[in-house]
Amino acid sequence: MSALPMSPQVFAILSALIEQRAGLHYRPEDRELLEDKVSARALDAGFDSLLDYYYFLRYDPAGTEALDALVDSLLVHETYFFREALPLTVLVDDVLVPAVRDGRRPRVWCAACSTGEEPLTLAMMLAERGVLSGVEIVASDLSPRALERARTGEHNLRSLRALPPGVEGRWMEIRDGRPHVRPELVEAVDWRRVNLVDPAAVAALGAFDAILCRNVLIYFNDDTARRVVDALTRALVPGGHLLVGTSESLMRFGTALSCEERRGAFFYTRADT
Repeated sequence: MSALPMSPQVFAILSALIEQRAGLHYRPEDRELLEDKVSARALDAGFDSLLDYYYFLRYDPAGTEALDALVDSLLVHETYFFREALPLTVLVDDVLVPAVRDGRRPRVWCAACSTGEEPLTLAMMLAERGVLSGVEIVASDLSPRALERARTGEHNLRSLRALPPGVEGRWMEIRDGRPHVRPELVEAVDWRRVNLVDPAAVAALGAFDAILCRNVLIYFNDDTARRVVDALTRALVPGGHLLVGTSESLMRFGTALSCEERRGAFFYTRADT
């Protein structure tokens, strides 16, 4: 099936609509990539023009649901267990375990968690140290399909490529060629659908001792990333920590958070006052 042609003008208005809805940023050199992905949705919906499809998404009463489905098909779901595990280990050992032992119940939010490998990795680490029940884990994504998959605890074999020894058999098992995480770990996570570019939705989650938003900001332009970081900063308790991906940096955004290194992991910390 050949793609419908996407002129520079149609690319501009379609990519702006997608970015407004989900924060996903497409550069002019991404036009062919977006053309292929949007064409499939437009043809399936019976459109033979991407301009007509844009008008449908933008103005038709059924367009909002169709736009959400389009965004869902564009989201990148690349994730795996124990990805960039060092910052998680430091967070658990230096922040969460001491908080639990001090009688507090810290809250952690894994934002844009996709199919859930990151929050489930965190749950495994906490369970290993005997403090899982003392920590509240919230995990969110924009994709209903990804969240549905996360709630099942069933994953694919590629998600095991960084799995350390001792996890399989203890915290998960392979059945019918697919990894299945122990149900008590999946149930320990509060799964939510949240759009990170919606500050009201972020605020509604409450305040957190730590927020993980890793390998997400790279898909936003600088203005959108700055707004998301501002919303995440407001969602931190005083002294709370924001963790981003190892290839990401907040310094160019002029964030109010201070950057500190802990045993090779970088934490962005909100001031105590």
